[in-house]
Order: sequence, then structure tokens, then C-alpha cells
Amino acid sequence: MSTPALALPPVAPEFDGVRLREFEDRDLPMVLDLATDPYVPLIGTLPAAADREQALAYLGRQHDKLVSGAGYSFCAADTGTDEALGQAGLWLSMLPLGRATAGYCVAPRSRGRGVAGRALTALTRFAWTVPGLWRVELYIEPWNAASARTADAAGYQREGLLRSHQEIGGRRVDMLLYAAIRPD
Repeated sequence: MSTPALALPPVAPEFDGVRLREFEDRDLPMVLDLATDPYVPLIGTLPAAADREQALAYLGRQHDKLVSGAGYSFCAADTGTDEALGQAGLWLSMLPLGRATAGYCVAPRSRGRGVAGRALTALTRFAWTVPGLWRVELYIEPWNAASARTADAAGYQREGLLRSHQEIGGRRVDMLLYAAIRPD
């Protein structure tokens, strides 16, 4: 059975000055900035120190996720200026079980302003519009205190430690499990 293509929501999700919208080629400077972070290339498909072509290919892959039904990859943008600040994604491979995973990252130049927490809040509110979705999970490495604060700020609860959960950067790592449950 093939996964149906998804559609962008008719109204872009937003929360407190952060809007989640479709990626556009004009977001290239943010993607190039994001590629300078040493961790981001380890957990996604954006190459370290990406050049223009590699960054444009990354933007194309974000559109492909929607078309393939894998999930929603949004550009997190400032609601006032529409400047790209980062990325927030909702991945739906476990949707038949009522679950999804979320991820987020903020370009280095836009960090320290609470963008990730506001983007995750907008993403989670949007998640509850997806039929059959009851639980959104986050996986955070224990050393990543900023990401744990983001999860807390967006209303996620820490549920436990998953030992040797996945491979990142060529080594097995533990992950903290955070989750949000659809409100009644």
C-alpha cells in the first residue's frame, strides 16, 4: 500500500511570532547557515559546510517529504518579516499506530531567542489536526540541554531514557524520550 501525498495546511501554523511555511529557494541563506552547525549534518540530510547546490538539493528534499507522504518539513519563519529562522518537521511513518515524531533546528544566527520552542509549539498544535494522530514523540541526546528546554517549553513531558537508541555520527547514543499527547 503506498503512502498518499500530503497537502500543506490551508493556513500556515504559527505561534508567538513564528510561522511554519513551505520552504522556498529564498531560504537558501538560512540553510547555508544551518550547515555550519557541527551537529545538524549528523542528524539529517544537510551536508556539513554545504555549498549552494547542496543546500538547494536539501530544500528540494524538504518538498519531497510532503509529496511522498513521509511528513511535513516546514520552514520556521518570522511572522513579521518572513525571514527563515530554521526548520520544524513532523514525521508520519508511525501514523498507522497513532504516533509521529517531530524534529526542529534553528540556524545559528537565529538562536537564543526561543524560536525552537515557538516553532515546536506551532508544529504540535498543527499535529493535532492530523486525523488519527494521538502522540508526538521527540528524541533528544542527554547532553542537549537546549533541546530539552525547548521540549519543556512546548509542553512535552520527559518519559525516559532509551539506551543505545540510535546511531549518530558513527556511534550508538542514548536518547531521552519526550512526548506530547493529543488534548481531550
